[in-house]
Amino acid sequence: MTVKWSDAGRGALAAAALAAAALAASCGGGSTVSSFKASRLVAFGDEASLIVDLNGDSNGAKYAVNATQSSTDPTLACGVNPLWIQSVATIYGLVFPQCNPQPTPVASPTSRIRAAFGARAADLAAQIDAQQSEGALGAGDMVTVLVGENDVIALYAQYPSVSEPDLTAQVEAAGAETGRQVNRIADTGAKVLLATTIDVGVTPFAIAERTAHADTDRAALLTRLSARFNASLRSTITNDGRRIGLILLDELVSAVAKFPGLDGFTNVTDAVCDLSRSTQTPPSILDCTAQTLVTDGSAAYFWADDRHLSASAQNAFGALAISRAQNNPF
Repeated sequence: MTVKWSDAGRGALAAAALAAAALAASCGGGSTVSSFKASRLVAFGDEASLIVDLNGDSNGAKYAVNATQSSTDPTLACGVNPLWIQSVATIYGLVFPQCNPQPTPVASPTSRIRAAFGARAADLAAQIDAQQSEGALGAGDMVTVLVGENDVIALYAQYPSVSEPDLTAQVEAAGAETGRQVNRIADTGAKVLLATTIDVGVTPFAIAERTAHADTDRAALLTRLSARFNASLRSTITNDGRRIGLILLDELVSAVAKFPGLDGFTNVTDAVCDLSRSTQTPPSILDCTAQTLVTDGSAAYFWADDRHLSASAQNAFGALAISRAQNNPF
């Protein structure tokens, strides 16, 4: 099987994983203090945590760079290029139904992905309700939550018709709603891995918006909105250090953007997926593979498209999540 990136990118992945683990340890802990063993993993949030089983063969696609069987065989290899939620699931020996392919599938996996494309903070309650209806969350469950980017982008789209102070109030309300839903999950006894939303202001989307508009620094505005979402989220969660493990994804993204070359990410401004080659309508990175990358596309790219993390970035994010899962005193 061929991994989608060039061999030269493997060192970048390893370096990113080590740096991410160090960043996670800096958020508290640093040594394994918990023997918690999840019996099920449930993922809530947006498409950064989503696998889509397009062909109904339990070999789904991701909103990142998808691995294929080889450079000539475009069949997906969903276990390669794992999303952050897959990285966490692996430490517990768990798989999701959307990535449980032949020839050795796990019988009736109980882990669930409730995350959805385009999901915002207001969608979390319904996702949780759906899970509670199928199988109530409890003490043996690990839950992941990542949402907020779509809130920031949707609110930003109203600028300048809606003022920045009004947008800030709305994004803070979205952050608080996310925090309330995280508390709701934690109250079930489930353990929660909660990631802050990315700094949207350093995405290729933000860079393009800065270039296209002269009224204000649009990228800086997106950074401010992202920061207010995260601040409101963090001030709302009941974080006693034992029920919720906080992953500072925003700090990882901001650090890589500020220091190009950090952890091997030498391209932090461009998308590695060539969406002009997409077969989806509208064009989507769901069919981004080694066969549809830009010229010289490699593991050194941090972004898959203008707003979604590449496979390498998801790998670094996964290392953060694993460190938090293993070091948090659950």
